[in-house]
Amino acid sequence: MDLHRMRNIGIMAHIDAGKTTTTERILFYSGKTYKIGEVDDGNTVMDWMDQEQERGITIVSAATTTFWNDHQINIIDTPGHVDFTAEVERSLRVLDGAIAVFCAVGGVEPQSETVWHQADRYHVPRIAYVNKMDRPGADFFAVVEEIRVKLGANPVPIELPIGAEDSFKGVIDLITMEELYWNPDDDGQTITRKPVSPEHEALAIEWREKLIDALATHSEEITNLFLNEEKITENHIRKALREQTIAFKTVPVLCGASRRNIGVQPLLDAVVHYFPAPDEVP
Repeated sequence: MDLHRMRNIGIMAHIDAGKTTTTERILFYSGKTYKIGEVDDGNTVMDWMDQEQERGITIVSAATTTFWNDHQINIIDTPGHVDFTAEVERSLRVLDGAIAVFCAVGGVEPQSETVWHQADRYHVPRIAYVNKMDRPGADFFAVVEEIRVKLGANPVPIELPIGAEDSFKGVIDLITMEELYWNPDDDGQTITRKPVSPEHEALAIEWREKLIDALATHSEEITNLFLNEEKITENHIRKALREQTIAFKTVPVLCGASRRNIGVQPLLDAVVHYFPAPDEVP
């Protein structure tokens, strides 16, 4: 495997943010497993110790390899429980990027802060994934603000949720300006993409402009395109996002409801697009 097509990533979170559930979906959609493991059923791939399956939490870091869009992704699923901080430290030393999973209800919780600052120490680029958008009290925008305020990061949404709580049904891709809907009849393997509807257009345009403004702060190319009133393409946005994610200037934010099989494939796309290969690590 060409090193440039490899990603060494971790998945980190506070306990019960849905980290292992999200990992199981990643393995399912990428073809590593043929059945979705559930934490509640005690049959997940990454939580393999008896004690982990009994308690429904990750105690030691498990590693596995999967493939997505011609890239090899080596995944380390790190513990979310405060008792296992030393195990997280060991994981972070070998990561080239980390997905930080946040609960859309709980937001930035104490262990989220601890692990985040550990990742700062080891200079690990991050993508944020706001999970459990279908839960009562889910608030995507409040979590984005908490990431900014509590973690001192620069979160930049590249998706918006369509609905929340019981009405959560998909996401808006702010880069392609499409709505994405997952088919519940095939475990979310089929995604339908549609142009942004008139109902959501104003919000999507507003947040796409915020995305471009955020990127322009650290990108001369985006700034020049904007000032010259030239078209800013999907490729321009992805290039700037990649550069700024690797340089710790930006944290792309996505959302979903992993348990309901919504939102995971774009997260895999983001891993490939925005995290560095081992030969690109600063």
